[in-house]
Amino acid sequence: MKLQYAERMALDRVSTLPQPILETILCLLPTEEAARTSILSTEWRYKWATIPILEFNLRKRTSELTSDIASTIKYIDMHDLHQVLLLRQGPIHELTLSMMGNWEDYDCFEFDQIILHLSRNHAVKKLRLDGPDSMWHELPKSVFALHDLENLDLCDFIVDLPSIFNGFGSLVSLYLNDVNLSTKSLRHLLSNCPSLESLNLDINESDDKCTINELLKCLPVIEDLTISINACEWLVLDSVPQELPTSLIHLKYIRLDGMSFVEGSRLAFLLVLIRCSPNLERIKLQMALEYNGDQGYGDHEYRAVKDEYSDVWFKHLWLEHLKKLEISLIRSSHVIEFVKDFVKFILVRSPKLKKVSICSVVHRNQESEMLKTLLQAPRASPAVIITTNEY
Repeated sequence: MKLQYAERMALDRVSTLPQPILETILCLLPTEEAARTSILSTEWRYKWATIPILEFNLRKRTSELTSDIASTIKYIDMHDLHQVLLLRQGPIHELTLSMMGNWEDYDCFEFDQIILHLSRNHAVKKLRLDGPDSMWHELPKSVFALHDLENLDLCDFIVDLPSIFNGFGSLVSLYLNDVNLSTKSLRHLLSNCPSLESLNLDINESDDKCTINELLKCLPVIEDLTISINACEWLVLDSVPQELPTSLIHLKYIRLDGMSFVEGSRLAFLLVLIRCSPNLERIKLQMALEYNGDQGYGDHEYRAVKDEYSDVWFKHLWLEHLKKLEISLIRSSHVIEFVKDFVKFILVRSPKLKKVSICSVVHRNQESEMLKTLLQAPRASPAVIITTNEY
């Protein structure tokens, strides 16, 4: 005998939950799984259509997949996604789109239309777009019409700002990974994000240049700054090193990926960032793949930068708020000498330092010797813990 409706509802406690709670539960599921709840009953058919957080991995349909396993894969392509968005019954606050596989120019036309639809119909607050690996596609201009954005994450796109750009007044987090963007457009973008607190910057080589001062002036309230150090290819030092750049009084976290102590411009960039960040709490350096050269390799470059900046910039430097220093992926035994010198430099200037963590792939004896040297080095913080680990 079929259960009466009241009996079924008594057993189905989930369906009786308030709609906001149901939406929260569905948002915790992958979007494809949330959509499958539509087959549970007529009552559940459209519940997933109102969830405000969507995530899709897009794959271009092809006729190349012939194996039994491949034939069972469910593909979502641009057309499917467009239809889903047109049938939406509620707002979209967060959207992630990842374009996987090989795409052509004509495939991306519908992608541009999807973003245009979003800009006209939804107050999106968080947007992540991963472009195709097989080609460089220009980011749709309609992205810059999403004025409610708070978080923007872009990967593998050509970015060209529209002639009229009113800025992202609410944007607090910007992630640019492997994008093609001129420094002129970058400065224009950053200077029109007055609330930006977190920036992850990894852009390809640019035809134009930008000084450190010009970049830092665009980041008045930045708190979290991650930069791929290949930025030194287009980011140049100011003509007068003694002139202090803009003070980043809100900056608490610096991460530099691809750091080098033997390439002078990278070390100089690090020193400038430290010098103009009086409230810095954490530094993380992920080292570049260094050449394990002969004795003396890199000495001249390191000493030259240290001599040029230390006496002028760091004579009265005191890192009063620094709590943690991390240095990882040290691959060259010769670089260890520079690492030790830099760590000792930080130790004597950081009264609140709690931890120094160094991760390397050098010989264990060299690692032990480095730890012994640092443990015996003078320090401003008696409570600091120094550790070395193999990667």
